[in-house]
Amino acid sequence: MAAAAAAAGLEEALRPFHDRASDAETRLAKLEALLLNKDGLTSGSETNSSAVKDLQSKLDAVNTECLAEKEKNKKLIIENEKLQYRITHLIRALKEADSR
Repeated sequence: MAAAAAAAGLEEALRPFHDRASDAETRLAKLEALLLNKDGLTSGSETNSSAVKDLQSKLDAVNTECLAEKEKNKKLIIENEKLQYRITHLIRALKEADSR
């Protein structure tokens, strides 16, 4: 049950990164469509090409950041589960010591 709550928290924490990545992908798709509609290379398409490359690099950076956050959250979830396990056993040991 704790894992489900942690997964929900993970999804909520990553939502802004997914939104930013989705927006970047949409902008990239529009620019690619514009680029494909042009006939031949002109100075305008070179500008579009640099804009596409810029957006692609931003998208890659956001995706890398998103993956890093996912990995960080996984590690924190595992650490929390270990700590909850320790707390459970410490409480049990305390109750046993108090009952004696």
